[in-house]
Amino acid sequence: MALPDYFLQELKSRCDISDVVSGYVNLKRRGRNLVGLCPFHSEKTPSFNIYPENGSFYCFGCGTGGDVITFVMKIENLDYIEAVRFLAQRAGMEMPENSYDDGVGKLRSRILEANREAARFFYSQLYTPAGSHALEYLHGRALSDKTIRRFGLGYSPGSRFALCDHLRSKGFTDNEIVAANLAFKSNDGRRIVDRFADRAMFPIIDLRGNVIAFGGRIMSDQKPKYLNTSDTLAFKKSSNLFSLNNAKNTGERTLILCEGYMDVIALNQAGFCNAVATLGTALTSEQALLMKRYADEVIICYDADEAGQKATSRAISILRDAGLVIRIITIPDGKDPDEFIRNHGDKGPAAFKNVLESSGNDVEYRLFKLRQRYDVTRPDSKVAYMTEALKIIASLESAVEQDIYISKLSSELSIDKASITQDLRKLSRKTYGSREKKEFTRLSEELTGVKDKVNTEKAKNIRAAKAEEMLIAYLVFNNDMAPLAQKRITPDDFVTKFNADLYAYILRKISEGISPQTTLSRDFTSQEVSKFHSILSSYNSQAATRQAMDEYIDTILEEKHKLTPDKVSEMSPEDILKSLMNKKKNN
Repeated sequence: MALPDYFLQELKSRCDISDVVSGYVNLKRRGRNLVGLCPFHSEKTPSFNIYPENGSFYCFGCGTGGDVITFVMKIENLDYIEAVRFLAQRAGMEMPENSYDDGVGKLRSRILEANREAARFFYSQLYTPAGSHALEYLHGRALSDKTIRRFGLGYSPGSRFALCDHLRSKGFTDNEIVAANLAFKSNDGRRIVDRFADRAMFPIIDLRGNVIAFGGRIMSDQKPKYLNTSDTLAFKKSSNLFSLNNAKNTGERTLILCEGYMDVIALNQAGFCNAVATLGTALTSEQALLMKRYADEVIICYDADEAGQKATSRAISILRDAGLVIRIITIPDGKDPDEFIRNHGDKGPAAFKNVLESSGNDVEYRLFKLRQRYDVTRPDSKVAYMTEALKIIASLESAVEQDIYISKLSSELSIDKASITQDLRKLSRKTYGSREKKEFTRLSEELTGVKDKVNTEKAKNIRAAKAEEMLIAYLVFNNDMAPLAQKRITPDDFVTKFNADLYAYILRKISEGISPQTTLSRDFTSQEVSKFHSILSSYNSQAATRQAMDEYIDTILEEKHKLTPDKVSEMSPEDILKSLMNKKKNN
């Protein structure tokens, strides 16, 4: 049995969407609505809108929309029932008993419980004779027992069945253990085998304190050196960060982005608790947006080797797109943060602080790296360097910032500043023209429906589909007009199936005395919910009239009876005659 409508209606009335969203997004009032930078994609101009009157949100940039439940699902990476629980707890409401039998939600809860028990098991094993070499390794990396305890570090025994046997003794089934990616089935399929064996274990904890995954460092020469939990119902690598649960509580709006677990832990032990790391993957835009929620500035602290420098270059563009200020740390002698701090002994924290304070911004870093590739004593190389440098400067939005680097470039290359400025303007015009062309293409695709993945029939029935959308939006804002609309047009009269289903749903909910938006996120997919809210966001509710409703209906009926070559080829002579008679009747 699904969550009752009355409960969802009460929940949404207590959880004002503006209050909830403002905890994640900096919102500014624009008329009756609120706007801000979208937390679901990278943007520099606010296109994320909150509509307090109907409790919804919609982003014109990425097309994501929904209600307060949808927002929490996306921002906290929760499924539907977990998002409802999250909001119910916030509102001080009790969940209805035995009202929702959600197999996926229950399995996710069991995965989290299994992970928590596994973390306890790994920690206990670290202080046994079997785990002594792992403990020795961690102590050898200058980690104290206090730090080991704080991060819950542990050891997975070399036996491939120790954890499985332990979890079974705690009541977990084989399916639950495998679903948590703590084990896998043996080749013969007869039993399950521990995923992690003879490894120092690093629990990965989310922002709510749940153990969602693990990283394991092998204690032998076997490969891979590091092994991480694969994606599960409770964990997605690309949208989580190691130790963000610690970093978010520092009160700072700066994060230090490291390559690995040990760097983060070493920095924490040295007093730099705002350090985080990706989880065995390259930095993603999702992780950058997650950092944006807790920081205004990110200091990249990757290794100085070739792989680290490539990762730095890639991270710069991702972090900039997320609207973050970037600085780059260059650690002396090409060492990583962990090794640098250890080599300086008691003075390690102070030495790292000096490196931190001397770090430059990403523009200086990119220009420095670029300069190393060219011999500017040669005219052709000087021109090539300036051309590439201008591309970096052109990407800056601030005119003041551009002027600063033009001046530096002019002095560095002994080239007239006015000439460099002229070339920059040409490049900027070309870049702007390319952006305008892309935006025009995007708008054209939106208007013609060719990229509509939800209503796939829209592109071939654009006039009918637009009228259907406008009728749906009209009824959402004017529930009292639903009986009149229903007398004139039924879902069977709609040309596109998605809109027909949506129209039928709206009529049913209105007849039950329930706002359609109350239950939409429960009964439709995330993409369908976003599509619904894109329809609402493009409708001018203030201009809605009874005459407009009639015009929408007339258009739909006219399009339904319009004979097209595709329709005619599938119709019998009797059907064609009937269609012509209906068309004549409607005219």
